[in-house]
Amino acid sequence: MESANSTVVTEFILLGLTQSQNIQLLVFVLVLIFYVIILPGNFLIILTIRSDPGLTAPLYFFLGNLAFLDASYSFIVAPRMLVDFLSEKKVISYRGCITQLFFLHFLGAGEMFLLVVMAFDRYIAICRPLHYSTVMNPRACYALLLALWLGGFTHSIVQVALILHLPFCGPNQLDNFFCDVPQVIKLACTDTFVVELLMVSNSGLLTLLCFLGLLASYAVILCRVKGHSSEGKNKAFSTCTTHIIIVFLMFGPAIFIYTRPFRAFPADKVVSLFHTVIFPLMNPVIYTLRNQEVKASMRRLLCGHMVF
Repeated sequence: MESANSTVVTEFILLGLTQSQNIQLLVFVLVLIFYVIILPGNFLIILTIRSDPGLTAPLYFFLGNLAFLDASYSFIVAPRMLVDFLSEKKVISYRGCITQLFFLHFLGAGEMFLLVVMAFDRYIAICRPLHYSTVMNPRACYALLLALWLGGFTHSIVQVALILHLPFCGPNQLDNFFCDVPQVIKLACTDTFVVELLMVSNSGLLTLLCFLGLLASYAVILCRVKGHSSEGKNKAFSTCTTHIIIVFLMFGPAIFIYTRPFRAFPADKVVSLFHTVIFPLMNPVIYTLRNQEVKASMRRLLCGHMVF
C-alpha cells in the first residue's frame, strides 16, 4: 500500500447534514437549545456525585465518568456543526479531520467499554452481593477505569494508523457534517477493500460483540433477581432497565454505521446526528432521572446554592 507521503489533500469539504437552508436552520436551533439545556445537566451530575459523600459507591463513580465521557464526546462534533450551519463553505483541514476522527473513536470506545464495566458492576452487586465490597474496591474501580481508557485509545489509534497510510490525491468532499471512517476511506486513491474489512472488524465486530454480551449479562441479572424481595427486585429491575435503554441508545446507531460495508444510505446522516450529538448528552440524564439517590442529592445541592 502506498504511504501517506503521497497524500496531497490538505483539507476536506464537508457537504453538511442537508442542503436545505430551512432544514439547516431548524436543526441548528434544535441542536443549540438541546446543547445549552442538556450539557449543563451532565456537568451537574458530575458535580453532584463528587460533592456528596453519600454517593461514593462504584455505581456512582462510574456514572460520573459516564457523564464526563458523554459531555466530552459532545464537544467533538456539535460545536463545529453549529458553526458550519452558519458558514457557506464548510472546510476542515486534513489534520483537523484526523484529530476529530481520533477523539470520536477514543471517547466512543471508552464509553462502550465503560458500559461493559457498569454491567459487570451490577452483576457483582446483584448476583454476588457478599463479594461486592471485595471485588469492587476503590483500587479495582480505578484499574477498570484505566483499562477502559487504554482500550479506547488502542481502538482509536488503530483506526487512525490505517487511515494515515491511505493516499488522498484528489477527491476531498465528505458527504457528512463531520469526519468519520466510512466517508474518509471512500476518498482514498487506492483499493480500500482490505482496510474496510479491518475497520469493520475493529469497530463493527467489537461493537456487536459488546452489545450482545451486555444484553446477555443483563438477561442473566434479571433472571437472578426473580427470587429477591419485592423492594430489591424493583430496584434491581429499575437499574438494569435504565442500563439497557442506554445500551440501545449507544450501540444501536454504532451497529448501523460500522457493522456493514461502507456504502452511503439515506438514513446515515440522521443516525450520525443522534449518535454524535443527541444520545451522548441524553445518556447520563436518562440514568439520573431513574435514580432516586442522585436526584435527591442533586436537589440538596441546588437548594444549598440557591439565593433568594
